[in-house]
Amino acid sequence: MNRRTFLKTMGIGSGILLGAGPRIIHAGEPLPDAATVLVDTTRCIGCRLCEEACAQANSLPAPDLSDLTVFDRKRSTSEAALTVVNRYTIEDAEIHVKTQCMHCSDAACVSSCLVNALKKEKEGPISWHTNCMGCRYCMVACPFDGPKFEYHSAAPRILKCTFCYATRLVKGQKPACVEACPMEALSFGTRSEMLQEARSRIANAPDAYVSHIYGEHEVGGTSWIYLSPVPFDRIGFRTDLGTTPYPVLTKGYLKTVHGIDLIVPPLLFGLAYLSRRKHDKDKD
Repeated sequence: MNRRTFLKTMGIGSGILLGAGPRIIHAGEPLPDAATVLVDTTRCIGCRLCEEACAQANSLPAPDLSDLTVFDRKRSTSEAALTVVNRYTIEDAEIHVKTQCMHCSDAACVSSCLVNALKKEKEGPISWHTNCMGCRYCMVACPFDGPKFEYHSAAPRILKCTFCYATRLVKGQKPACVEACPMEALSFGTRSEMLQEARSRIANAPDAYVSHIYGEHEVGGTSWIYLSPVPFDRIGFRTDLGTTPYPVLTKGYLKTVHGIDLIVPPLLFGLAYLSRRKHDKDKD
């Protein structure tokens, strides 16, 4: 194969790959019956029993609930802790906030996965599957820093809140964290039920809450929604995300990136091969 033939072949292949692109999945409007948890931060006391229940449900190391130094800094979830509770002191009042994967209605992590290892289940949760190839695109795509990678494992996985989908939800049971909460700071039901409950609480106690349900519209909607007594940016929430689902914003870009990922390596190898052949001929 000469240089002209090689480049012509690569050009045709590039057009095919860029035209095909990855499978881009969009959920459209949030499903009204999707499993949803309402987190009322005015009720959370920071006992962290939700962390303990999550660890037990997912066979992860049990947290030390007596260690109050965890509240000295803002914590993120990790491969060993799929949910964490952070404390914020606002005008001498302590507000505790549970954090985990938000299970977006139209999730960036699902859309960015090259091999469809992340799946949006019909009940609402986003589940991870073993065909994952470890590219970690989902970690980059997620606006909530949800997926975590097992860097120190010989067979690493992407770990995040599972919504207890396979172990409890499909059996009609609540997520373990919801069941463990002694203050009923976590309420479980369908999305329409939880939004109605959130609106009712705001209407019945307007001085207790800001008039906003976080997750109702952010990035197209999420399956974890929140109530707060103060503006959400004061308790660690991103308020710059907008209401458009991320996959809608990145659809064209992702198609191009995945095509380039497949095209560039063989193109570079091919050019290196032709250059080497020319160099060898010049030496002869």
